[in-house]
Amino acid sequence: MATRDEVTLILNEIGSGSSEAPEQLLPLVYDDLRRLARAYFSAENPEHTLQPTALVHEAYIRLVNWESVTWQNRAHFFAVAAEVMRKVLIDHARRRNSQKRSGGQRLLVDQAISIPDRQTIDLVRLEEALRSLESLDARQAKIVELRFFGGLSIEETAYVLNISETTVRREWTFAKAWFQRELTRS
Repeated sequence: MATRDEVTLILNEIGSGSSEAPEQLLPLVYDDLRRLARAYFSAENPEHTLQPTALVHEAYIRLVNWESVTWQNRAHFFAVAAEVMRKVLIDHARRRNSQKRSGGQRLLVDQAISIPDRQTIDLVRLEEALRSLESLDARQAKIVELRFFGGLSIEETAYVLNISETTVRREWTFAKAWFQRELTRS
């Protein structure tokens, strides 16, 4: 298992333009990216046409092809990976939605957002709610993105955002309640 320092060193090499570094990085982060992708799909509609492996590969290609990215560390990489995976899923849902006009992909919201009875919601609607929260409070939206979509712990989220763990807990609690209200509205 790779250490955080190994991942950070390779991320710095990628930022410096090393062409070999992306190939060295993938084996070190692949299992964690798969875990993240599986979390997205754990309660997904079984008819979903995108698979976790494809999501990992698409996200990884987007991540390592960024030019002049300065990766701060492993936590920063996974925070960005979570955001990229979410965008891949949203793009996929929108394409399917435009093709079928059937209401988009459905996602069972993880208990982290505390929706009663693990209610299914529209993934595009979830994205819209996140954008709405972002317009009200950008930091809370980032906390939701890192915790729910990125699977980061309270401690990792606090580190990435450079705020206290107490602040993350307080704002995470508020954001979950806000999402519950938004996503259960008819």
